[in-house]
Amino acid sequence: MSDHHTRDYSYTQERELSWLRFNERVMEEARDESVPLFERLKFAAIFTSNLDEFFMIRVGSLCDMNLVKHNHIDSKSGLTPAQQLAAVFHAAGPLYKQRDKLLHQLETRLRACNICSLTLPELDVKERKQCERYFRDYVRPILSPQVVDPLHPFPHLPSKALNVAVELKRNGQNCFGLVPIPKSLPPYLRLSERGLRYVLTEHVVLSFVAELFDQYQVVSRAVISVTRNADLSPADEDFDVNDDYRQHMRKVLKKRSRLAPVRLEIQGEASEAMTAALCRRLELSKDQVFRSKSPLALDYVYALEGQLPEESRAALCYPPFQPRFPAGLNRGESILSQVLRRDVLLFYPYHSMDPFLKLVKEAANDPAVLSIKITIYRLAAQTKLIEYLADAAENGKDVTVLMELRARFDEQNNIQWAERLEEAGCTLLYGFEGVKVHSKICLITRKERGHIQHITQVGTGNYNEKTAKLYTDLSLMTANPAIGADAAAFFQNLSTANLDGEYRHLLAAPHSLKPRLLSLIDGEIAKARAGQPAYIFLKCNSVTDRDLIDKLSEASRAGVEIVMNVRGICCLRPGVPDRTDRIQVFSIVGRFLEHPRIFLFGAGPDARIYIGSADLMTRNTQRRVEIACPILDEEVRRQILHDVEVLLADNVKARRLTPDGRYVPVPDAGGPPVDAQAVFLEEARQQEPPDDAAPPPAPRRSRLGELAQRLLHRGL
Repeated sequence: MSDHHTRDYSYTQERELSWLRFNERVMEEARDESVPLFERLKFAAIFTSNLDEFFMIRVGSLCDMNLVKHNHIDSKSGLTPAQQLAAVFHAAGPLYKQRDKLLHQLETRLRACNICSLTLPELDVKERKQCERYFRDYVRPILSPQVVDPLHPFPHLPSKALNVAVELKRNGQNCFGLVPIPKSLPPYLRLSERGLRYVLTEHVVLSFVAELFDQYQVVSRAVISVTRNADLSPADEDFDVNDDYRQHMRKVLKKRSRLAPVRLEIQGEASEAMTAALCRRLELSKDQVFRSKSPLALDYVYALEGQLPEESRAALCYPPFQPRFPAGLNRGESILSQVLRRDVLLFYPYHSMDPFLKLVKEAANDPAVLSIKITIYRLAAQTKLIEYLADAAENGKDVTVLMELRARFDEQNNIQWAERLEEAGCTLLYGFEGVKVHSKICLITRKERGHIQHITQVGTGNYNEKTAKLYTDLSLMTANPAIGADAAAFFQNLSTANLDGEYRHLLAAPHSLKPRLLSLIDGEIAKARAGQPAYIFLKCNSVTDRDLIDKLSEASRAGVEIVMNVRGICCLRPGVPDRTDRIQVFSIVGRFLEHPRIFLFGAGPDARIYIGSADLMTRNTQRRVEIACPILDEEVRRQILHDVEVLLADNVKARRLTPDGRYVPVPDAGGPPVDAQAVFLEEARQQEPPDDAAPPPAPRRSRLGELAQRLLHRGL
């Protein structure tokens, strides 16, 4: 059904509008009175940074498609790129007004706690003098004001950089000026020690900007920010295979900062004349201009948190939580030895990443270890993993690292780590033309008494020690020989650029993941048609793959009960009569970013369970190297089923997706309130053993267990 004239759009929706509705869910957390006040401010900042990236990547991509593919028809909405852009611009405008109202309410509440974002007219005499000295002594000396007129060309404005724009008049002639806010300046000036009172640096410049143009009359002034297209794919660039690939990526990063503008944001009193002049210079339409009463960059919020007095932090922020060492592991025993005996599942951020890092560290120093192979997509700015891999290479192990240099916005970080690994003697691979390597898999190979042993780790999230404390993710460590053999074959195929490998247990994109998922759905369809219980549970970040959406609709029509926990984009519209009426979709947005991918097929104890790195998006299923791994160990299966139980029972943070694409609270079934992330936090607190304790028995299931087991057996 590839012809858009015959495609059924009754149960699908446009991808970008679906994403905007998800980001509204993030803003909803900023409104939630049950969330600590300062955390609500952070959710407003997350909403803003999400929107920035959306314009850089998704709107940037649509702008490119509008230039080169005028007749392209979106497979989920039937819209052209121009129609999609118009819909996005129309939907984004009201979000600014919602954020302005929300931020005003939050800052008013914070002022009652003596946390005050101030403008210059609100300052007392002492604070005003402090601000004047700050501008005179520290800010003005490094500013580069520029008049834009026929003799002075319009400068390049880097993406998301803040500038003060002013409309000027002299001798009856109008022109305008620009003052870039240097990144070397702190985002705000902290004022007196009375609580946390501060003025944003761009507002300081805005207030004193007339001093920079003292020969002119300032007619209007505003803070502006240009967002540029950042959807730059190296596959679209000319690349000589004899060039050094890292050097090529450095050139790509430089080019990104100069790509075409896709949005202009304005905070302040910019006149229509100045706005029109900016649009003309930037080649933007009026639809691409968004006015804001809120600051255009809210990253400073995270720096503010560190300035909060201890008593304020306790009252206004989430209670601190330190990821726990898993209850099923013994701290005093080698992790490698324990994994050789039984499978281990880590559930971040409730569990610490330390057991996996310790596993790699032990392997680096284990005389029996022959090799370590790993795929890396994103790393933290400071990471133990790289040092352990480097140590392994320096200890004579064969260490192979497939480093994806095209991990968007982390390219520079990955380039630096690749150089460190290469210096240590690791073998570095850099992926494939047109296909990103997004899998999260590590293989340790040992030789013990003449026998080869494989220890395989497969995860749903990156090897990033920072985000492992912020994102929920699963990490399986197993010595299962069959999975290890598949992993060994997978790495051999990667090293020879073979993306078409077949594996007994692992599902690997771009070749076999999607066909196997379609086959597993077909299996449930066959059960339903035979009158047997048929059930599918899918947890992922996004659903856009049209073939999988159509197959899920087919399963719904056949009688399969389907529940999908989709954090963000979902182009499938659930509950559409005769199309998706047996499909339920819910989203959870909470303290931690929901990130695992779980695919469950079947009702009851015989369900087939996979965890992996891929979302159900065409880019993941067809244009990335991804891995999904079956869960074969019974205890790990019970652990994942328990996690699914709790997610299904969430009636606090969960929101149900309606057929018209809106998110609404989960209907009240009369039971107790259940916040899934709060349940997992409490379980982690209760399960951590003392350092010298022996491994405890399997953790006692919560009272939610019986409920969820019934749901799973019934396929609901």
